[in-house]
Amino acid sequence: MDHILSWICFLPLIGMTAVILAPKGNNTLVKAISLVATGVPFLLATWLYFSFDKTTASYQFVQRFDWIPLLGAQYYVGIDGLSIALIFLTTLLLFIAVPASFSIEKAQKAYYALLLLLEVGILGVFISLDYFLFYVFWEIMLLPMYFLIGIWGGPRREYAAIKFFLYTLTGSVLMLVAIVALRLDSGTFSIPEMMNLARSGQLTGASLPGGGQLIGLEFATWIFWFLFIGFAIKVPVFPFHTWLPDAHVQAPTPISVILAGILLKLGGYGMLRACFPLVPTAFRESCFALGVLGVVSIVYGAYVALGQTDFKRMVAYSSVSHMGYVLLGFAALTEWGYYGAATQMFNHGTSSAVMFLVVGVIYDRAHHRDLNGFGGLAQVMPRYWALTTLGFFAAMGLPGLAGFVSEAMTLVGAYSAPDPVFKLFVLISVIGLVITAAFLLWAIQRVFLGNLNEKYKDYTDMSPREIFCQAPLLFLCVVLGIFPFFLLDWMEPSVVQMVDFLKTAGS
Repeated sequence: MDHILSWICFLPLIGMTAVILAPKGNNTLVKAISLVATGVPFLLATWLYFSFDKTTASYQFVQRFDWIPLLGAQYYVGIDGLSIALIFLTTLLLFIAVPASFSIEKAQKAYYALLLLLEVGILGVFISLDYFLFYVFWEIMLLPMYFLIGIWGGPRREYAAIKFFLYTLTGSVLMLVAIVALRLDSGTFSIPEMMNLARSGQLTGASLPGGGQLIGLEFATWIFWFLFIGFAIKVPVFPFHTWLPDAHVQAPTPISVILAGILLKLGGYGMLRACFPLVPTAFRESCFALGVLGVVSIVYGAYVALGQTDFKRMVAYSSVSHMGYVLLGFAALTEWGYYGAATQMFNHGTSSAVMFLVVGVIYDRAHHRDLNGFGGLAQVMPRYWALTTLGFFAAMGLPGLAGFVSEAMTLVGAYSAPDPVFKLFVLISVIGLVITAAFLLWAIQRVFLGNLNEKYKDYTDMSPREIFCQAPLLFLCVVLGIFPFFLLDWMEPSVVQMVDFLKTAGS
């Protein structure tokens, strides 16, 4: 299994080719190919997860060979404890997205082909250790998501798709400028080699014109903010979040699941893998600013979600709030903060995916998402009520569920940060927790409780297909809330090494 990462990454590409070559009109075959092309990588990722050596922070399952010698770019892939869980999550959610898409009837061959290409791009980012390769996969994600929103989305799909494209492209341009500067200064695209130079304080831009200084700012400062903004747009961090609600509201349900469950995590992962460790001094100098942005995202996202009447828009703004914990944990620069941030990326991936699937179930029946237009659905859809309540409690961070573990560790890690201002950040963040509980409980009340709206008295409960899509994610929410070591044990060596590196490198 020396090439298992390549198999996991490129099997969906083979599936995409098979979908394109499938006979026109044979949609059953297209769906079957898509299930196999996402199911096999999920099985391989599961094997990979339990074959992973939890005792080391070193990269594992590494492949490396020259790809474009003229540029110095390599096909250099490998994983550590920070990427293994996200690879598993990606393959799981893409596999679930296929049956979740069975109700889509428009241009099915093109839809499933783009879905499989999207998986290739996402997995490629998580396994890349060469920055040029990382950027190529990062850009591969952009076009499939643009078309999946722009063609199969809601009434304002073109506006939402263009907004998503422009925001992401802006971040990509900033990233590209920083990557080129790093390559010119370091002489390599290898992220681990750049980290070694950063550790010894040699990644300073001294070999560049002007000694790396521009408008009075150091090379590392420019690189940090260019990369940070590029990744922050994807998270999204306030104030770069405004594309997200529009994209979520207009995207079809399976694409919203992928967008919230995985694509937002690419921003957090990119910061941790390809931003902070390359300019650790600039990162340490910016921790206060990052903490402020994290706290604002937590409280602002929750507060705006409270005011929404569109079910999907409420869930979209809740993602802004929940991803704020990731940035706060990073800024704290403590081991507990990083444990919390890393597990929050995974746990939010499961709970947010459940919430968007929940919205999709009722939208397929009612064809609207107005929270004030429902009422009493628990009487006719008891299974839907039960699974929705469990998913909302997981997103709320109720003890015994996965969200509680990651948010608690993040807040404890931030509270123990060396900078005393982080204690204030934690106290403000608690306001976000209260507001999150308020809008989720209020949503449950408006949709499921009270008198049954007569328009919905003949609605059928969840189908086996809909339950199948949600059950694995809810299972993970419960299991990881009771046994969080299934994540923490895999992450521990890499987190400890990363925090130590960021505290000491370049000083």
